[in-house]
Amino acid sequence: MSPIELDRDPAWLSREELDSAREKLPILYVDAVPVRVDERGEVLALGVLLRLDGDGRVCRELVSGRVLHHERIRDALLRHIEKDLGPVALPRVPVAPQPFTVAEYFPTPGVTPFHDPRQHAVSLAFVVPVAGDCAPQNDALDLTWLTPAQALDPGVQAEMERGHGVLLRQALAHLGHPV
Repeated sequence: MSPIELDRDPAWLSREELDSAREKLPILYVDAVPVRVDERGEVLALGVLLRLDGDGRVCRELVSGRVLHHERIRDALLRHIEKDLGPVALPRVPVAPQPFTVAEYFPTPGVTPFHDPRQHAVSLAFVVPVAGDCAPQNDALDLTWLTPAQALDPGVQAEMERGHGVLLRQALAHLGHPV
């Protein structure tokens, strides 16, 4: 996993304050499954990022990140999609977004399918259609567009880190695809 980028907003926490908070309380996150849809709204492809994990291994993940102090969920989704997919991804986030699930990440493996060694985190997960050109940004090495069938392939699922394969399956089930 890449080093944490801290927002320069003085309302946010310093690195030491964030580390202390992570030891004491859950941190709010958003996860996003970017999708390409046809004119009828049918999902054609799901976007999955290629990253290096903390041990330098290549893995697949979804768009994900913290919600900042005094930041709306919708704004956090837009910020993280732009951060990972680029400024012209053109996400279509509804005015009042509704998550398809809530994922609880624990530092202890096995409590839930979701794992984050740094903290206990609660993440609201969303399916977000994107209409523009997407290019991996920051620590993302690549962006792969997978058909629903490809996203369910056991090989792809095995490459998903931190429980993101479970989120991908839950997103497909939410969208009406057999899993």
